[in-house]
Amino acid sequence: MSEEFLTTAEVARRLRLSRKTVYRYVRDGKIRPDHTLPGGEHRFVLDQVLEQLRSLRPKDG
Repeated sequence: MSEEFLTTAEVARRLRLSRKTVYRYVRDGKIRPDHTLPGGEHRFVLDQVLEQLRSLRPKDG
């Protein structure tokens, strides 16, 4: 499995969210970046983000 690191803008585009929403999810601890660069920019692995978001969904039953 290849880990492609995406910027906040790329994650937002792929998830059809605004960048502001992705920043808010990070701030609120809903998703964690895989790397944070010295300038504070985040890098994400899309599969990891999707898994973190899935874990937030309420379980049925």
